[in-house]
Amino acid sequence: MDYNFNDAVNYHYNKFPPTDIQYNLFIKELLAATDALARYDQMLKNLHNSEILLTPLRNQEAVISSRIEGTISTMDEILQYEADESDNKNKSNARADVIETILYQRTLKNAQKALESGYTFSPNFIRQMHQQLLSFGRGAKKMPGEFKSEQNYLVDKSARKIQFIPISPEKLQDGLEDLFNFIQNNQEPILVRTAISHLEFEALHPFQDGNGRIGRMLITLLLWQSGILTQPHFYISGYFEAHKDEYIEAMRNVSKTDNWNIWIKFFLTAVEQQAISNLEISEKIKNLYENMKVNFSEILSSKWSLTILDFVFTNPVFRNNKLVSDTKIPVPTAAAMVKRLVENGYLYLKEEAAGRRPALYSFEPLMELVRV
Repeated sequence: MDYNFNDAVNYHYNKFPPTDIQYNLFIKELLAATDALARYDQMLKNLHNSEILLTPLRNQEAVISSRIEGTISTMDEILQYEADESDNKNKSNARADVIETILYQRTLKNAQKALESGYTFSPNFIRQMHQQLLSFGRGAKKMPGEFKSEQNYLVDKSARKIQFIPISPEKLQDGLEDLFNFIQNNQEPILVRTAISHLEFEALHPFQDGNGRIGRMLITLLLWQSGILTQPHFYISGYFEAHKDEYIEAMRNVSKTDNWNIWIKFFLTAVEQQAISNLEISEKIKNLYENMKVNFSEILSSKWSLTILDFVFTNPVFRNNKLVSDTKIPVPTAAAMVKRLVENGYLYLKEEAAGRRPALYSFEPLMELVRV
């Protein structure tokens, strides 16, 4: 298919890092974003177990970030895939879109672990992230873990237009060195530095595929490693998806006009609004957990009530065998408790048991909060 180059914007050669940042143009947005992020982080600090309560947010981010790239999967599909992971044929049976979304989620989680263990941001670090992101399915044919060797483009397929021409392959290495030097050594406030770093990564577009997803992961990782977030749970793709055209145009405008201030202002608004949204849904998840703690205790009257509650928050779609293997609850006890939770409307039977395949359940009170 032929694409029109008439409106294409070229990469901003020799103009990174920016030298004309005007704080007076976005100081209000910077203060608002900083305040919203601080309130969100305070909520994280108050959670007794953030991994249990915020696993649904990580799943949600994976679904939305992948959807921006045209990968369509649902929260239910992702969680059912994980429930069935012990099935050796799982990958070959699952839709490619589901596999890609799962890989996004795991790549982000593993990158966070790598930074905790002493890795630093570098070209090699993002190559390893990319290797995992594209390790299976359609992405496996798109040079996973390798930087581009041919010119790539950002295209509007529906309009058959080239929107942006990233840095050329022969200039990429220098561009990456400049970017990671900026990340490590620049003294701008972290939100401004993250805004600039995200845009520069997308403008370099170092890989044949997967650049948008890697770039959005870097936002979470940069904010967390800088210390502005005490835990690596901030996900921004919801705002970018809702304002996709504005997001793309704000980035193109930097290379077109050499004006970074409009982009930084957009990014700071995105952080503020997403922090507010993340705080709202996190509070709902936290309140649901506290309510369910009381309800499960009353309904189950068992020493295992908190164990099963933590399990269904971490695995909102599950099969009986995983419940038993993960929690070590005796099989008869687990079966009786699941039956009681179904009867009281907390668990929904998605699939009956068939042969050696256990029944599949979903924890609907949580699923209703996090479906996107």
